Amino acid sequence: MKGSHMKKKLLFSALILVLLCVIFIFLGLRQNAAPAGSTASQDNKEPITATLAVCGDIMSHSPQTNDAYDAATDTYSYLPCFQSVSSWIEAADYAVANFETTLNGPPYSGYPQFCAPDALAYDLKTIGFDLVTTANNHSMDKGFQGLARTLDVLDQAGLQHVGTYRTQEAFTQNNGVIVADVGGISVAFLGYTYGTNGIAVPQDKDFSLNRFNTDYTGACATLDQEKLQQELAYAESLGTDLIAVMVHWGIEYQTTQNAYQEQVADFLISHGADLILGSHSHVPQPLETRTVTLDDGSTRSGLVCYSLGNFVSNQSPATVNVNYTDTTAILNLELTKDPATGETTVSHINYVPLLVLNRGANVQDRYIILDVNAAIAEYKAGNTTTVSDAVYQKLEYALEGCHTILGEKYDTAGSPPAGSAA
Repeated sequence: MKGSHMKKKLLFSALILVLLCVIFIFLGLRQNAAPAGSTASQDNKEPITATLAVCGDIMSHSPQTNDAYDAATDTYSYLPCFQSVSSWIEAADYAVANFETTLNGPPYSGYPQFCAPDALAYDLKTIGFDLVTTANNHSMDKGFQGLARTLDVLDQAGLQHVGTYRTQEAFTQNNGVIVADVGGISVAFLGYTYGTNGIAVPQDKDFSLNRFNTDYTGACATLDQEKLQQELAYAESLGTDLIAVMVHWGIEYQTTQNAYQEQVADFLISHGADLILGSHSHVPQPLETRTVTLDDGSTRSGLVCYSLGNFVSNQSPATVNVNYTDTTAILNLELTKDPATGETTVSHINYVPLLVLNRGANVQDRYIILDVNAAIAEYKAGNTTTVSDAVYQKLEYALEGCHTILGEKYDTAGSPPAGSAA
């Protein structure tokens, strides 16, 4: 019996050894197979490419608000004015703009202190926008209450926002930084305004609005270097692929940037910004790549879009006597990440020239944003349903303005977005 028991123990031990050998061999084979997500497979991955769409100022002057109203249903809709360009927004992996109004509930108002219907936020989400900056010179038009309710509505509509905050805790939680997934590429967004049209932010609500000037109710000419440096450092600590700063700056109705914008841009780039997306001028301003020399002698570069003008507004040469106030563009930035090096770059730039067409007070759907190249092609093909001779002249002028200000080489020349029926 004792010998039999010993044989059983030896046999059991042998089986255990065989089983362990099988397990080790299996694990070794799995390791050599280099499953997805392993270092070996990452070396063979293709670059990640995504599109960030950038748009200009979204406004709702009183004529726009009135046009959006449907008396039969007692509701508002801005969707008709976006119908010709929504495919470009939808085609992007991520789309951003400057939201230059408040959502403080009725009564609604236009210039100089804006308040639009909540429908504007929901309609922007419907056509594909993902994030808006709420830091601009109209942020305080309806006081802190208006600022806070605007954020409530944007949240309800599903639109991310950056630049304004309801509580100190909301700001402190991420130091004013929103991290977005742009088609597999991580981008940290920050938002700032030069000022508030002289409306002071309440002392006990200082956290509520990001300003890049310390003298934001006065000359607006003293850069808050400490704040910017601290918040950009925090953004860098997050390890995102890119850092984008949405900034409200410059001089209204000027089609070129000024020296202070360049100074601010250089400071932002030197402290980590890769993309600077500007607004406020209500007319387009140039695109450029700026390179700055750091204290250690090395250099950093960043892409600067000084302004894209009004994405939608009631402004035009006829209403404000300023050229190009109805001329704008959708800027498409192709971002590419190299998985081998981890480096992310702006690999391609193009824009879609647009005209905000005001068709007159007695026309249904008074405001329509037209894809300039597509509308010109339609006119030349003999379709004058929307594009009359007079509208064609406006389209040609808008196209000339975009080419002169933004650069003709970046024009998409009317190529529709992939998968679009436009």
